[in-house]
Amino acid sequence: IDKGFNQTTNAIGCEELRLSIKDYIKRKYNLDYDHNTEITVTCGATEAMYDVISAMVNPGDEVIVFEPFFDIYVPAILMNHGKVKTVTLHGPNFCFDQQELENAFSKKTKMVILNTPHNPTGHVFKKDELEIVCDLVKKYDAYLVTDEVYEFLTFDAHVHIPPATIDGMRERTIMISSSGKTFGLTGWRTGWAITTPKLSNAIRLVHQNNTFSGPHPLQKAIGESFAKLDEYLLEYRKMYLRKRDILFNGLANLGFRPLKPQGTYFIMCPIRHMTDKSDIEFAKDLIVNKKVATIPPSAFYLNSNEGNDYIRFCFAKKDETLYQALENLSRL
Repeated sequence: IDKGFNQTTNAIGCEELRLSIKDYIKRKYNLDYDHNTEITVTCGATEAMYDVISAMVNPGDEVIVFEPFFDIYVPAILMNHGKVKTVTLHGPNFCFDQQELENAFSKKTKMVILNTPHNPTGHVFKKDELEIVCDLVKKYDAYLVTDEVYEFLTFDAHVHIPPATIDGMRERTIMISSSGKTFGLTGWRTGWAITTPKLSNAIRLVHQNNTFSGPHPLQKAIGESFAKLDEYLLEYRKMYLRKRDILFNGLANLGFRPLKPQGTYFIMCPIRHMTDKSDIEFAKDLIVNKKVATIPPSAFYLNSNEGNDYIRFCFAKKDETLYQALENLSRL
């Protein structure tokens, strides 16, 4: 801001940020993208997802979504008069059934939306799972939209694999990510969509008439931050691993049965052994009686009732907040 980068930047994002994105995608995943024709900076990954769906989904097109899903996917599809087809990630491992996935495809399938690492379950899709999805996408001549905002937040031996690295998928994949989760800058609203020039052009037409561009000084700062990405990620993962273990172990010691996430900063926790109430009622009780806020996951499902059996905790909080929550819950 003090350097005067306060005027509207290029609609597709300032060049420094696009070059930084191009560089990290090449270094981390060995994927080559042109920063002028294939990388578009948006006002957060949320806008990127909306732009992609608006650019590509026509009335009557079918879009396959894995449930539980991040809550912006379905409204964006419906706003563009598409039809939502859900495939459930079944707990406790939150994997899809291959036959259910195959049954969801048809000649009307335009795209599949896949979030990995996955919010809210913490599941990190393995290569064999991705290959099943990608084979079907290719078979039905569809596209794959990947929400990869938690790409650097994986734990233990789990590794994030961008689906665009799967054979034959670069031309069919629209990769979405953002600075928000990686750098803890969710309020800076800076994301991006990466895909072929043809698809990028369609996405940019929506973006241009939606937000046009994001905040110039914030894009410049994020572009510079990528220079220290490798050094930063060591402490980033260490910090979130510590927070995960604080909350996971604390919940287990209190009689909860938390499911250890492979990635993201969420923990899904079964509740059926503790209550007959719905997830919404149980979450309300925790707020009123324990001053602890959780998310009832049933809001992330359309067809399955599995969400009623869990609540979702978030450990992207100060350590003292996590300890205070556990102390409050100890009075359960």
